[in-house]
Amino acid sequence: MAGLGSSTLRRLIALAAVAIVLVGIVRAISSARGEADVLRAPDSAAVNALAGVSAPREKPAVVTLPPFGVADTMFGRSGKLRFRTLTRVSAIALPGFIATYGEDAIRTPAVHQVGANGTPTPFAYIVLRPFGEKRGDVLHGYRLGQWPSERWLVGRRYWNPDGFIEVTPANVDLRLSEHFTLADFVTHDQRDVWPKFVVLQEALIDKLELVLADLAAHGVRTDHARVLSGFRAPYYNDRVVAEGAARASRHQYGDAADVIVDANADGRMDDLNRDGRLDLSDTQVILRSIERIEKQYPMLVGGTGLYHAMGTSGPFAHVDVRGSTARWSKQ
Repeated sequence: MAGLGSSTLRRLIALAAVAIVLVGIVRAISSARGEADVLRAPDSAAVNALAGVSAPREKPAVVTLPPFGVADTMFGRSGKLRFRTLTRVSAIALPGFIATYGEDAIRTPAVHQVGANGTPTPFAYIVLRPFGEKRGDVLHGYRLGQWPSERWLVGRRYWNPDGFIEVTPANVDLRLSEHFTLADFVTHDQRDVWPKFVVLQEALIDKLELVLADLAAHGVRTDHARVLSGFRAPYYNDRVVAEGAARASRHQYGDAADVIVDANADGRMDDLNRDGRLDLSDTQVILRSIERIEKQYPMLVGGTGLYHAMGTSGPFAHVDVRGSTARWSKQ
């Protein structure tokens, strides 16, 4: 230090002071950042993003359905039914229903999904909205119209329905059986109006499933069946009377459906008799199956109508469970 001039010494002291200040500033910044400057392994999302690889999708949560007793008869003669509609009276009579869901549940339209008899098999108890809540043509903003017995005196088979299944975006895809969902039976109108309302009889779905099983047993592929028309509200039915619909159509009572067998899912009736043509004779295959089922299960007798193509879907069959035999054909 003795060899250094006073000027040089002052410079060295100044530089040392600056260095000390800089070190202090760096330490202060590091302390403020906390763990921000700590090096860590990148997470999997960052690695996937850099590599251009999509992250694996999370598995959907497994929903455990509450166990509830379901009588064997509720699965229908086909064994494939997965729902039962309940009026207030039948909800009260169902063992365990009030104990499980409370008294308010018998007055609140809803879909209660359960694990049938403690198994993973889903089953839905559907509490209906009473018919008496309809005001004129409308129920909660959804236009239904007036049933024949509201307009003129008719027989017992044409009495007003007990109530309606309330259809919402949350339950519209509810599975009713192996081949059918609730969406299959909604009236084809008022698409943007919710909730919608449907009348539906378990016996119809049971019969359709029995027919499909019978067709399969006779060598017909039945992977997919399409409902062209299920429930038709009277208001909508009145609009299609000019197209051949009956004014007192069974579609208004939830026990009729116009269907095609469409195993290859191309939107058209399949060539059921394998003659290389798509015509009314293909519906005869369905008719023969229906007659076998009605002979075996006379409680499911009803009407069968065979129709030539009325659209791009080709010929189709009307099936119902009206309680008496009826047959017709329209070219």
